[in-house]
Amino acid sequence: MRDQVKAWRLGRRLILGIPYAWLIVFFLVPLLIVFGISFSTPKLSMPPIEPLLSYGADQVMQVRLYASNYTFIIGDSLYLAAFANSVKVALISTLLTLLIGYPMAYGIARTSAQWRNILFLLVILPFFTSFLLRVYAWIGLLSRNGPINAILLKMGVIHAPLALLQTDFAVYLGMVYSYLPFMILPLYSAIEKLDPSLLEAAADLGCRPIKAFFRVTLPLTSEGILAGCLLVFIPAVGEYVIPALLGGPGTLMIGRVLWDEFFNNRDWPLASGVAVLTLMLLVGFVVVLQRVQSEKVVSE
Repeated sequence: MRDQVKAWRLGRRLILGIPYAWLIVFFLVPLLIVFGISFSTPKLSMPPIEPLLSYGADQVMQVRLYASNYTFIIGDSLYLAAFANSVKVALISTLLTLLIGYPMAYGIARTSAQWRNILFLLVILPFFTSFLLRVYAWIGLLSRNGPINAILLKMGVIHAPLALLQTDFAVYLGMVYSYLPFMILPLYSAIEKLDPSLLEAAADLGCRPIKAFFRVTLPLTSEGILAGCLLVFIPAVGEYVIPALLGGPGTLMIGRVLWDEFFNNRDWPLASGVAVLTLMLLVGFVVVLQRVQSEKVVSE
């Protein structure tokens, strides 16, 4: 009996150890490497960084850490503007996806099982194609000679082609289009679990549909809203492809800054510092949201 218990515990540890090992090897170790590079200085070599550990003339190991990258980023208005603009674009994109995704998720959850599967398939269908190709498709759609301008000209809505590409509008459109499924999926899961009898009870008590939505449906699906907002906001802050292809030269986001520092300027320590500060910003945002959510649950 003891041997069986030991074997069960060993098997349990092995099963639990696989995801932990995956996170350590492919998340924690790369993060520590980037964190260490952020305390280095650039060098004309390959890799273009000064080693943190070195041996002096007396063969004593020396550790050289430089905080100049962080002080430079915090004191430079360009990087602060990039952080602020990235947060602004991510927040607006998250709000737009929530306003569009909630009615879609609610409609899918309230349809019949046959239509629900079809609509759910249409939501995840864009994942069957490359993300880069889908963003590239918007370049043709939004160009001056594209179908959108052609339809508007033919309908008489406009008299000259609009400059839709390389604008903030194109960036928000690409963001909402690309991340809308990430908002719909958790919202659908939360709405689908909602008991319809709660709405019937609210109606019996004289609560109108709009009031019942804000007093019953919306609070009970707050966890899905929080999950969807996190799934959209976190990748949107560091997005590079959409601003680079659809945005103009003035669309300054932290993802483009990282690309320029890593590949154009070859300043790996400074780029690593930007990446670490971006991660700290996102972790702080997640912690604040979770605390607000937990306090709300406790108060209820």
